[in-house]
Amino acid sequence: MNKKPALYGLVLAGGRSLRMKRDKSLLQYHGKSQVEYCFELLSGHCQEVYLSNREEQSSLKEHRKLPQIHDKFIDIGPLGGILSAMLHKPDTAWLVLACDLPFIDHSLLAHLVAGRARDKYATAYTSAYHPEEPEPLCAIYEPKLMPHLQEYRQRGIFCPKKILSDFDIVKLAQPRTNSLDNANSEEDFQKAVQVLSHDKL
Repeated sequence: MNKKPALYGLVLAGGRSLRMKRDKSLLQYHGKSQVEYCFELLSGHCQEVYLSNREEQSSLKEHRKLPQIHDKFIDIGPLGGILSAMLHKPDTAWLVLACDLPFIDHSLLAHLVAGRARDKYATAYTSAYHPEEPEPLCAIYEPKLMPHLQEYRQRGIFCPKKILSDFDIVKLAQPRTNSLDNANSEEDFQKAVQVLSHDKL
């Protein structure tokens, strides 16, 4: 039986953070910048880990010490970062993790990796609010999905959730309702900090 393709990690940090009005990758929920926290989480589960960002972010103190893959496809959202990574290492599976998920932890990634199936196109959690929909920004993308991502991009379809919904993937239920809640605004950030502080008590 063929071995599973190697698993690399990708921290998605190239978003423009328009609603937050400051770089979401630099926010701190766990005593360090979120980009560093996510990088460390992925390092515990992946052979290699890279940071997906825009070229102008590469000199940021928190970014410059990490291996980077700059987005080749600008202004198409997270699909640009995912596809750039898959083109960089086309024979590798990628565990993709957005940097704006305050409640992500080792156990969530461990469960995702344990549920991975090589014969599927991807492995993803389902939405806690729409159980039929996959969560594409904490998911494993298998190499055979790459040509299809390119095809969708060429057709002007940039939504990873829509793309994953069209393929045979592993779907896992989230262990906690808020596991993959994201923080897109200052209000979201403050609420997440409050919840995490309460959880530590």
